[in-house]
Amino acid sequence: MGSCVSKGKGDDDSIHNVEFSGGNVHLVTTKEIWDDKLAEAGRDGKIVVANFSATWCGPCKIVAPFYIELSEKHPSIMFLLVDVDELSDFSSSWDIKATPTFFFLKNGQQIGKLVGANKPELQKKITSIIDSVPASPQRS
Repeated sequence: MGSCVSKGKGDDDSIHNVEFSGGNVHLVTTKEIWDDKLAEAGRDGKIVVANFSATWCGPCKIVAPFYIELSEKHPSIMFLLVDVDELSDFSSSWDIKATPTFFFLKNGQQIGKLVGANKPELQKKITSIIDSVPASPQRS
């Protein structure tokens, strides 16, 4: 499904066994899990970042550890991972043309999108989303 989109040089083909989920990244393997996670994010007032990815995609492998790192740095955001091959019909409904594709959602509605493994742009979008959302009154 679709093609990989890389961002410039530095793609390291020696990365074979990459963990795609970890940290605070939630693996979405069914439409029901997707619905549950979006409902949970809505209740908690969280922005959702959904990474539509593929295990065979080189750029996806390269951005995966960075995505996990971002999930650990920003617990106020819900990070999801969707394997486009595992959920191909669902991914098609999102009109995924290339992997990775990141969707930014608030209350289930798309507020942003990024296509490609562009780490600086992903960081920038997450920072701007955090800056645009008022701080939650509940701090732990």
